[in-house]
Amino acid sequence: MIKPIPSKKLLVIVLSCMSCCVFAQSKTSDFVLQDQAKLSAIKKQYQSGDAAISKEITALSAEADQDLTAGPFSVTLQKTRMAPSGDMHDYVSQAPYWWADSAKPDGKPYIRRDGERNPELKLLHDDSQMVKLCDVVKTLSSAYYFTGKEQYAQKAAELLKIWFVDPATRMNPNLNYAQYIPGINDGRGIGIIETRNLVAIPDAVAMLQGSKGLSDELTTGIKKWFIEYVEWLQTSKNGTSEHKELNNHGTNYDMQLVDFALFIGNTKLAHDVITKTSIPRFEKQFTLDGEQPLELARTKSWGYSSFNLEAWTRLSIMADKLGIDLWHTETKDGRGIKKCIVWMLPYLLKEKEWTYKQIEKMNYNEMLYICNVASAKYADVDFQKVFAMYPQAKLWMLY
Repeated sequence: MIKPIPSKKLLVIVLSCMSCCVFAQSKTSDFVLQDQAKLSAIKKQYQSGDAAISKEITALSAEADQDLTAGPFSVTLQKTRMAPSGDMHDYVSQAPYWWADSAKPDGKPYIRRDGERNPELKLLHDDSQMVKLCDVVKTLSSAYYFTGKEQYAQKAAELLKIWFVDPATRMNPNLNYAQYIPGINDGRGIGIIETRNLVAIPDAVAMLQGSKGLSDELTTGIKKWFIEYVEWLQTSKNGTSEHKELNNHGTNYDMQLVDFALFIGNTKLAHDVITKTSIPRFEKQFTLDGEQPLELARTKSWGYSSFNLEAWTRLSIMADKLGIDLWHTETKDGRGIKKCIVWMLPYLLKEKEWTYKQIEKMNYNEMLYICNVASAKYADVDFQKVFAMYPQAKLWMLY
């Protein structure tokens, strides 16, 4: 499984339906994964001196203060391997679960060891640069939204310009060379899962609206990058390959495409992905009982099961904006997201022992995020046990 986005404390927001917008390169941005009305209400609580909210915003601001010296982040920095294209602006990463074959003099072609991350990955830095960018920009933009301190917005805008707009440092909007396997290929569709971190950018841009740091020119430039990347996702060899993946890769492909489509205003594309691609995945991914066989077969079965459900949760949040109730959608024989969440709960609550293969320590962050959001959708499911066992997840969580 790819390295999770760093877990910083941010607000859990339950999204409400919003009107579809017309595909256009707008100079303003709407929230994609968060509810603007609820964010605004929390901001007013903070401004009125609510003690609990003030404590959390103070902690958030402290993190943002540290991030004022972070970066810059770019695929052109710390470059240790150039893409076959010879262009330093092309993102490059190595397949995480592939290792040198000790039986071969040069180790090639590499062989797969599922779930075991090759330490060679640390020699490449494009992935870590992107993860850090998204983490820092989320913190800075959130801190600006609640406090109004321009230094946070200025820094976030600076980092966004470097990654998406500045000709000297911007990333080319493609993943032609992501997760290459030495001795086998120069890149593959599966690598597209690495840009799932970028789903944080649309909401970050929305949080920066009204700041002096985020100019119309910069917003337009960022959206132009995503317009080009959305086109690449749909038309490239790697993009069409990832679209066909049946497991969590397919779900995360859909999740990214819908997120980015909403950001650039292409609601028709977002609607079509959910109705024509995502919903049909239920048949392949879910059992009638709510198991996810394709994820349970992995060496990190808990990690991948919750990882896949996290993507489905975000897809459901965005579907709400399009008037699609993905939360309660089921196949004719009853397969759906709700059953998968309910199936996972006894293990999260430690009422059942996880007996599937899990070579790493079980991490509960993704399931806690899922429960926080899903608790507003399933009144007949008792999530209070979860919140009692993990009280820190009640109000604050990574979006």
